[in-house]
Amino acid sequence: MSVLGWFKRGVGEMMVARPDDAKPHVVWKHPDPTIPFGSNLTIEADEVAVFFRDGKVVGTLTPGRHVLEMSDSSNIPFLSDLVDSFTGGNVFITEAFFVSTREHTGVKFGGRIGHVEDPKSGIPVETMVHGEFSFTVTDPEQLITGLVGMGRAESHTIRSWMKEQVLKVIRDHVAELLVKNKWPLLDVTSGAFTEEMEVEVLERVKAHVTGYGLKIARLGNFIISIDEEDADNLKRLYTDAAYLKTVGGVERYQQFAAGKAMMGAGEGMAQGGGEGGGGASGLLGGAGLGVGFGLAQMLVKDNRGGEVLAPAAAGILCDDCGASVAPGKFCSACGHTFEPSSSPRGAFCTGCGGQLGPDAHFCGQCGTKCETLE
Repeated sequence: MSVLGWFKRGVGEMMVARPDDAKPHVVWKHPDPTIPFGSNLTIEADEVAVFFRDGKVVGTLTPGRHVLEMSDSSNIPFLSDLVDSFTGGNVFITEAFFVSTREHTGVKFGGRIGHVEDPKSGIPVETMVHGEFSFTVTDPEQLITGLVGMGRAESHTIRSWMKEQVLKVIRDHVAELLVKNKWPLLDVTSGAFTEEMEVEVLERVKAHVTGYGLKIARLGNFIISIDEEDADNLKRLYTDAAYLKTVGGVERYQQFAAGKAMMGAGEGMAQGGGEGGGGASGLLGGAGLGVGFGLAQMLVKDNRGGEVLAPAAAGILCDDCGASVAPGKFCSACGHTFEPSSSPRGAFCTGCGGQLGPDAHFCGQCGTKCETLE
């Protein structure tokens, strides 16, 4: 039997549709480029069919059942462009792609964002993100020509590419949000700002995928997290510094947090930390031993038996309220009277009232010569 005879016999007998095992694919290409006249084309409610000829888009058909014959050219005006004259006009030559238009859900993603400074303690912390998203196809023709190509498409390729776009936006933009808004990382990991971050990510990722005929529909289980040990260290810093936060202000609180973290790092190094060591593997795990012990000098005992910050600049520490104040006979914070020192010279300068050291010959504040007491 001749080829033409086979086509004439097969008219109306061929069914063109996406098979059940190909339903999960975002894009499925019909394997046979020759379609006999009278074939039945079935397009499901959640897809469209895009037809190509000679590498160019010829037309798109919406859901429904279509009979591919020239008598139906009023409903399918591009059919005449698919007719193959070599076969006597009995077949259509085309590359037919079925593109799913439904929402594809459950695409999981995850990865590191990088080190972000916790604004409450001033400590850099490694942050991570994970969750899932869904996407839809907004322009089937653009998806094929711009991303998928004319070969047989695998859905995992599209999903993998989408994951990378989402992670790129999160790395670039979520870190920026955390820094600019000064959100405490423990509040972020609790989910307090999840809604704001989701809105920003969806808006930013749009610019990366719209040109390929895609859209991120929504994010789900969007979680910013930090290492468990880092979280525990931050909680301890917040608890230990609660007293200083109330009596000394935010600046002293942050100094205390940094000092405690560095002390922990120094102690960890002393116990075998660093590369391969089990010491300071959390916050500032790579800090040197000398740095940790150096900052330890920032902490002194007060008259209540607790730890407070030593004065950062020249001054004295009030043994009544714990405030760091300028030298003098009275505490400028609470009015407490300072006891004279055991200096063989006067305890205070007769010129400015500043406290004198035991071997002072001149006042370090105003230059007044010290009077010798017999």
